[in-house]
Amino acid sequence: MGKRLKHSRYITGFDGIRSLAVIGVILYHLMPTQMRGGYLGVPIFFVVSGYLITDLLLQEWNQTKRIDIKQFYYRRMKRLYPALVTMLIGSAAYITLFQRNLLNNLRGNVVSSLLYVNNWWQINHGMSYFDRFSSESPFTHIWSLAVETQNYLIWPIVFVLLIKLVKNKGKIFLGILVAALLSAILMAVLYVPGQDPTRVYYGTDTRLFSILLGGALAFIWPSTRLKAQIPVQAKQVLNGIGLGSLILLILALIFLRNDLSFVYYGGIFLVSLLSVLLVAITAHPGASLNRWLTNPVFTWLGKRSYGIYLYQFPVMIFYEAKINVADHTILHTIMEIILILFVTELSYRYVEKPLRTFDYRQTFTTLKTTFWAPVKSRRKIGFIFSSLITLIALIGIIIAPTNKVDAEQQALQQQIEQNKKAAEKTETSTSDSAETDQSDQTTASSQKPLSLGEKYELSNREVTKAKKLKVTAFGDSVLLAGSKGLTEIFPKMIVDGEVGRQLQDGPALLQALKDKGELNDTILLSLGTNGPFSQDDFAQIMNVLGSKHQVFVINTHVPTRRWQNDVNTILAAAAEQYKNVHLIDWYGFSNEHSDWFYDDQVHPNEVGSVQYCHLIATEILKGQ
Repeated sequence: MGKRLKHSRYITGFDGIRSLAVIGVILYHLMPTQMRGGYLGVPIFFVVSGYLITDLLLQEWNQTKRIDIKQFYYRRMKRLYPALVTMLIGSAAYITLFQRNLLNNLRGNVVSSLLYVNNWWQINHGMSYFDRFSSESPFTHIWSLAVETQNYLIWPIVFVLLIKLVKNKGKIFLGILVAALLSAILMAVLYVPGQDPTRVYYGTDTRLFSILLGGALAFIWPSTRLKAQIPVQAKQVLNGIGLGSLILLILALIFLRNDLSFVYYGGIFLVSLLSVLLVAITAHPGASLNRWLTNPVFTWLGKRSYGIYLYQFPVMIFYEAKINVADHTILHTIMEIILILFVTELSYRYVEKPLRTFDYRQTFTTLKTTFWAPVKSRRKIGFIFSSLITLIALIGIIIAPTNKVDAEQQALQQQIEQNKKAAEKTETSTSDSAETDQSDQTTASSQKPLSLGEKYELSNREVTKAKKLKVTAFGDSVLLAGSKGLTEIFPKMIVDGEVGRQLQDGPALLQALKDKGELNDTILLSLGTNGPFSQDDFAQIMNVLGSKHQVFVINTHVPTRRWQNDVNTILAAAAEQYKNVHLIDWYGFSNEHSDWFYDDQVHPNEVGSVQYCHLIATEILKGQ
């Protein structure tokens, strides 16, 4: 066991910074329209971690002239591994028993998490942190723990080499600063505007700068060398800088949304610099920030911030899979927060605290004592319960398929893929089959296929008008799921759809269609399935489309996502605001018909697609 360092300070204000970070992250996932920049809690965590780890290494070096790397690893693993393993076992057992649709790739998720390479595993498997609909899993957030722990594995060795070879702490500081800048530049170079930024968001190489900046600070701002007694003027300056950085960070957490290119062209780096300033002032005993950021609530949250971060996604994913959170969003948000804090407290009391001080050399003796304990004792009951949960988790991990989809998912994927290929033919002329459908309308019998009019409940007049109408349809996977029927009804329709498309992608893509002359007078927009957006975002789309086009917007049916009602409210308001925007109420039309959807309750199945196309066709043809 390692000896406690002399003169080491516990800086209580760091619990306040951790609280700020974890509140941002949790609310980003639970209230994405209100806490748009909450994902920036992660670089705040990284900076605090980088500073504390390096500061402790400096203290150890100054006191002993050596670094016990083995003990460093041992302490880190005792701190981090028990709660991680508990979360993985608990989640795997729950999935095995109650949510078997998440068994796919469970083994890869668990193994990569245990080995702390989950960030690269997710990148290699095409996972997206920003696809808030199709890619979410209970383990999405483990990427950041992987980045941090990869640093823990390498940094003590690099630290010793720097101390022994470079020696001068000022030069070491500059060297680390250069390395941080290179990491930030790499993020900017690899980022491609308009494409999913997950590679640069998850990559160790492109995210290390936050941790490095915290580490660099420790060399010029060691916590044990800062003086508590400083001039009043100096204290005022420090407090002003600290308060300013705190306010700017809070504003960033609220407003700096992830789809802005600025975020990757230096935005996260600037947030990390602000975090460095906040950490520096909080660490200084002569300033007031440490006292301002210390209170019972922040102390409680800060000490449990690791657990809160760890258990957030499993609780949210499992809860939202069983309950339609779109209605009564505030109530469900409160319930999820309570559940996250409850599970975290159980973990903190019965896993993290006991195992942080547990002597693992006594493992065999402890197991032996537990095995022979009375059957009704707390120890024996706990042992039996945890063994059973672990066994169920192991069964799930062993039987979990890799990259497999069930029959219904496969049917949906094939439907979307086939429709997408058909949609790539940007314009189709009136075909003989359409004329056949027209004739079928008048001669249909029980022995013949249904005509267009019969299939989609359209009049002869509507079918005739639809054949001549040029429409540009732009949207996401829901549009693709129904596009085959739409192009049957509107043979001159241009379909531009993409799985996972967000409304914020719209302005640039629609401008490209406009430049190619592929924006018809009638436009159909199907967006909002994959995430929230604001009135300003929709206004940008209208800036591209202008007032000459008749724009039909389809609202969303996403009952398991909390943004459903916000999206539908904004679309309804847009229809009131713009004279040329018309709302198609798919939500109201389909809400009582769960049998129209696949299990995800979002994509229309074969029956639902017919109803989807019927509604769209009748609404568009009303004004023709």
